[in-house]
Amino acid sequence: MYIPEEKNEMQSFIVEHYLNRTVDVYCGGPDVFKGTIEACADNVLTLKKDGKLTHIAIDKVIAIWEQ
Repeated sequence: MYIPEEKNEMQSFIVEHYLNRTVDVYCGGPDVFKGTIEACADNVLTLKKDGKLTHIAIDKVIAIWEQ
């Protein structure tokens, strides 16, 4: 199994479809992060909300949807 390629596919998908859009990101359990996608690189998703950045490991993301 070659996981880094799968992560790159997810990273490419996020950049192509959600960059600069306001989203909710579900990571399981009670973990839902909200914000505008500022960047997605090096297997890290960066959200911005209220002037603060949140960095999420792509392999922890279960679902993303636009607000």
